[in-house]
Amino acid sequence: MEEFTTRTELNGDILEHVLEAVDKGDLTGLAERLKTLHAADIAHVLESLPPEDRAVVFNLIETEKHGPVLAEVNEGVRLSLVKEMDRAELRQATETMEVDDAADLVGELPEKVAKDLLDAMSVQERTRIEEALSYEEETAGGIMEPVSFTLSSDSTVLDVLRDARRQKLPGRTDKFFVVDENGVLEGSLRLSYLVSSPEDATVGSIMSHKPRTIHVNTPKDEVALLFERYDMISAGVIDDNNRLLGRITVDDVVDIIRDRGEQQMMNLAGVSEEEDLFASVPRTTKSRSLWLGLNLLAAFAASWVIGLFEATIQEFVALAVLMPIVASMGGNAGNQTLTVVIRGLALGQISSANRMDLLRKEVLVGFFNGLLFAAVVAMAAVLWFKSWMLGAVIALAMGINLVTAAFLGGMIPLILKRFGVDPPLAGSVLVTTATDVVGFFVFLGLAALLIV
Repeated sequence: MEEFTTRTELNGDILEHVLEAVDKGDLTGLAERLKTLHAADIAHVLESLPPEDRAVVFNLIETEKHGPVLAEVNEGVRLSLVKEMDRAELRQATETMEVDDAADLVGELPEKVAKDLLDAMSVQERTRIEEALSYEEETAGGIMEPVSFTLSSDSTVLDVLRDARRQKLPGRTDKFFVVDENGVLEGSLRLSYLVSSPEDATVGSIMSHKPRTIHVNTPKDEVALLFERYDMISAGVIDDNNRLLGRITVDDVVDIIRDRGEQQMMNLAGVSEEEDLFASVPRTTKSRSLWLGLNLLAAFAASWVIGLFEATIQEFVALAVLMPIVASMGGNAGNQTLTVVIRGLALGQISSANRMDLLRKEVLVGFFNGLLFAAVVAMAAVLWFKSWMLGAVIALAMGINLVTAAFLGGMIPLILKRFGVDPPLAGSVLVTTATDVVGFFVFLGLAALLIV
């Protein structure tokens, strides 16, 4: 029987047990332990192991678990494991995977390997996977699975129950879809309604005639929002002619939500969410160097602005002490607004109808925060450096920069979204750079005009 483990257990006891068994060479005992673990738990362990230990542990896993485990690990780890598998092993792995997962695996393989693998499949299986690969990966069509059991509206409850017992129903079946002879969706029938209805009742009399459906080209982020909003467990996927193409289940949506969250978090630091924890040093160095390069350019931009006022800073050294405060406050304020707007975009709460209202609200927040902290920092500057004029300059600079930060924090993600760039990927760098440049320029410029 498989065990289900908590995250604490995974991060502690199991991982330590696996590493200890590999070090001691107790592979037989480890193989027995792996038999008791769920595929998702094994995947977590594999992602936490160095490549050399990972290959050893993967080879100890039962063959029938290779497919489910490959479906659970992230892309970087999956590719490293697949490289060590021959065609026969890949073929066996795809046999135990759901169609959408098998299609994802085939789509990641080199072209020749993928072709050889497809050629080795049965006609029916190959057709299903090729059909899944024909849809865009980031759409409902790319994550749906085929529907193998559908109903006719004139069937009786007894007919359906008898047919269902003869077929192997897919996991997470909460409803059946009702189609006509051309595959056009007519309705859906919940499993709970089916088992509680009289045996002579027809499907048409107890089904829902307006089931919630998702168009095949719907972006998968929008699919996740629909599932969350309407508390769906599964949904049918249709084309322009209302023909049933497949279904999406809540486990797929949980993966979307998790992946999206990880992607946004990692993008903020310029790291891929699919990166292998133990990827090679050259590969990791290359993947991170671009982001560091962009940050370096941003730093040069801020330094260039400071350089314009070098003489001013030399003449009044207190400016060098205070100017990081203005830039830091602006960067934090801008990223607060940026986070709010990115969240609104992700949840579909921002449109052309309300974005100006949101931007106006954020600018007003920046204005009032600017007044508050301008007063605080002005008093601190006066007490520290005994200069009323310096207090006035930093107060003005603080107020201007916080208002500017709020405006840019709202506008930049909207502009990036408009041009098809993921806001979390570039938004933080752009906002921070802009607020640094504006903050330094306003503070030092005012000081050059009013003090020096």
